[in-house]
Amino acid sequence: MKPQKLRWGIVGTGSIANAMANRLADASAADLCAVCSRTMASANTFGDSHSVPLRFDDWRRMIESPDIDAVYVATPTGVREEICVAAAHACKQVIGEKPFANLASLQRITAACRGNDVVFMDATHFVHHPRTDELRQLSTLGWVWSVDSGFHANLQNRDDIRYNPALEPYGAVGDTGWYNMRAAVEFLSPDITLVSASTAIRRDAETGAAISGSGLLRFDDGSTSTWNCGFDSGAVVMDLRISGTEACVNVDDFIGHKPDFSADYLFRRGGWGPDGTNETRSVSSSAAAATQMFDDVASLVGDADGIAASIRASERTQALLDAAWEAGLESEAN
Repeated sequence: MKPQKLRWGIVGTGSIANAMANRLADASAADLCAVCSRTMASANTFGDSHSVPLRFDDWRRMIESPDIDAVYVATPTGVREEICVAAAHACKQVIGEKPFANLASLQRITAACRGNDVVFMDATHFVHHPRTDELRQLSTLGWVWSVDSGFHANLQNRDDIRYNPALEPYGAVGDTGWYNMRAAVEFLSPDITLVSASTAIRRDAETGAAISGSGLLRFDDGSTSTWNCGFDSGAVVMDLRISGTEACVNVDDFIGHKPDFSADYLFRRGGWGPDGTNETRSVSSSAAAATQMFDDVASLVGDADGIAASIRASERTQALLDAAWEAGLESEAN
């Protein structure tokens, strides 16, 4: 059955909200109908840019509107919980930008969504691309014992909100490290428990913001995930390696995809010589991963199992992020 088209409102008018408005416009099961900003001037500027009919300077009024069905919350981390919870209580479907303030905060959001039978989804795009699903189901890998990932950006504008520890306390570890944690959630066994985390955090001398993080996660089945992330890399890096007992996968851009929406990965088995397999595989897609995210929300409406799986993935990701962050703070203290 074709999902019902949802009428969306966006809270926030920053760069990520503008980018997602463009992706939402391409979705077959979504219409952008409302936007809210702290000032009507910025709401009108955003609304004019994206042809949004309803503009608000009070998010409470927007989420109470009978003219929207779903809310995408693209605000700073510190104010995200209140808006997401209120949207759920207004019986709106919810996408929340990530990361969240902590696991307890996220769980208050997800409890409100469960209690009101609405979809909750975090705004992680790559999990909606068909390549991610294909990698999850690669039985030829054998038991996956290691996931190694890196996400480096070149973000050195200290006026950016992510350099403000009061508004984005996790800095790069939350912003880019979220994807490292999600890679572990997606590609390691689904029922494992974290045993230990170790993390090194590097901070910006001027702002005190965390501008890079590196670490190791160990799980109770013997598997591990090593990760690193940062804001001051000389090049954008989005590397992923999935190591199994039978084969391995390398991905150069696990978060992104090509302009035609397709995405590749390298499947490796055996040695590098003639007896080995080194096969580049391409996975096609009809739309950008972020566009599919909005369509996937519509497909989950009324699907209790699907909503539970979405919530579980978000909570597991935030739990790993919290553990990595706390390990970094402990290391700094010592």
